[in-house]
Amino acid sequence: MALTESSMMKLGTKAPNFNLLDTISGKIISLSELQSDIATVVVFICNHCPFVHHVNAKLVEVANHYQAKGVQFIAISSNSVETHPQDAPELMTVVAKNEGYSFPYLYDETQEIAKAYKAECTPDFFIFDNKLECAYRGRFDETRPNMGEPTGRDLSIALDSLLSGEKVDQNQYPSMGCNIKWK
Repeated sequence: MALTESSMMKLGTKAPNFNLLDTISGKIISLSELQSDIATVVVFICNHCPFVHHVNAKLVEVANHYQAKGVQFIAISSNSVETHPQDAPELMTVVAKNEGYSFPYLYDETQEIAKAYKAECTPDFFIFDNKLECAYRGRFDETRPNMGEPTGRDLSIALDSLLSGEKVDQNQYPSMGCNIKWK
């Protein structure tokens, strides 16, 4: 595991579209099919990362809360399954069910989508507004494994701003986690 920070996509960047396998439904799904007219959260995660394990339960709780308000959550795994077979699509399905994911868990086999988003680590969070322009990128909250209980504070503050029609604070912090396992 190499501790890696997110690259912090430029605010205002248009969300790159994708067509990826949803490991829960078995269907190919596009961003244009999933996007919300309020806000869309795209998070790069994987099955094995301790930083993802640290936030998983709280991520599901936060997602359920905001999905009830019309926000779409989308999880994507881009890790190479050649070097990390525990991140294979069939195991993603198991993790999604065991963790109670209420959102699609997509597999980016070619890693093109992670590169298009400039995702660097897991977890790496992006919020796009109703025009699919990046309004937030960075961390879930300030906690780390063995360093506090996750709250989802940073992500929630940004979503609350969008929901109330306010501008998201541009003072944002990079996420930190395991590096994406590139081919």
